[in-house]
Amino acid sequence: MLSLLSLPQYLFQFLGLIVYNQFTDPVVALEYNPLTAPFICFRGVTRGDYRQLVRNNVGKHLKVCSAVGLRNYCIEVVTEKGLGLDRYNHPKVIETIVPVQYTPANGAIFKARALQYGLEAGHNRLAADDWIVHLDEETVMTEASVAGIVNFVCDGRHDFGQGVITYAEHRMVNVWTTLMDSGRVADDLGKIRFQFKCLHKPVFSWKGSYFVCRAEAERRLSFDHGMEGSIAEDCYFALNAYRCGHTFDWIEGRMCEESPFTVSDFIAQRKRWMQGIHLVVHSSGLPWGCKLWVAMSHYAWVTSILHKALIVVLYVKPHYCNYWMSGLSAFVNAVVFYVSVF
Repeated sequence: MLSLLSLPQYLFQFLGLIVYNQFTDPVVALEYNPLTAPFICFRGVTRGDYRQLVRNNVGKHLKVCSAVGLRNYCIEVVTEKGLGLDRYNHPKVIETIVPVQYTPANGAIFKARALQYGLEAGHNRLAADDWIVHLDEETVMTEASVAGIVNFVCDGRHDFGQGVITYAEHRMVNVWTTLMDSGRVADDLGKIRFQFKCLHKPVFSWKGSYFVCRAEAERRLSFDHGMEGSIAEDCYFALNAYRCGHTFDWIEGRMCEESPFTVSDFIAQRKRWMQGIHLVVHSSGLPWGCKLWVAMSHYAWVTSILHKALIVVLYVKPHYCNYWMSGLSAFVNAVVFYVSVF
């Protein structure tokens, strides 16, 4: 029965990888004039510990936006510590420092607190029909991703969107963590792409970077949902948007990030995700109709070691095998293997 927990997500993974072409031209053609695009705020959130990294990436963002021909935009960095971004003396660069004493009404903490600060009256600079592109501090945009974002926001049919992130395009600090993150690329191009292009719903949630939101929709949904929405704030936000009937779409064009620098950082990252998603799954603020598939995926992840042990048992004692369950298990393991070498 453990195979059934992970079956839905790997079925979506399988369909996404075979229905859509995964090896398309990396260049994304502009379908709209970037000069007439709605205002876009590229918003990155950081604690402020890696000043030079953030400064370098802001410079890269400016060059990419200029190369695409985008004019109606800003690059905002929300930070807990001053980064000295005023050195750019650039009208498109904004540094927003979250005051130490700031506490959201519902007690959001960590990244959710910083995201909420930018949405509240008195701090928000955006109009209802503007757009926000959420980035991590290490995210590097490409011309293709900005072109894809322009196409998405000019189309305007959906309030939220997301694209693929790769992890081996630039500097590779740790080859092992980068290899372990390679499955996330297949996850983007398979499961997440299929749910957005086919259903336009985040039935399996989404990632916390390279996601695009209509400003008014993001303000109404909020990131202030207490502890339940503070560790896996991206997951809670997506399911809350699903609950409220918002639609999602896939954005063409990749962005680049770096994997954790050490194996211990990698393990801590996955532990944090597991704890955060567990809180989301058991949140009373989200109905089961919105979080059922995420819950199944979560518990498949938590019990994955038991599923692997079952494979060994059935190999040693095949007479305990149930044929249709073995078929499902073989399908799941085949997709897992393909995702690992994608």
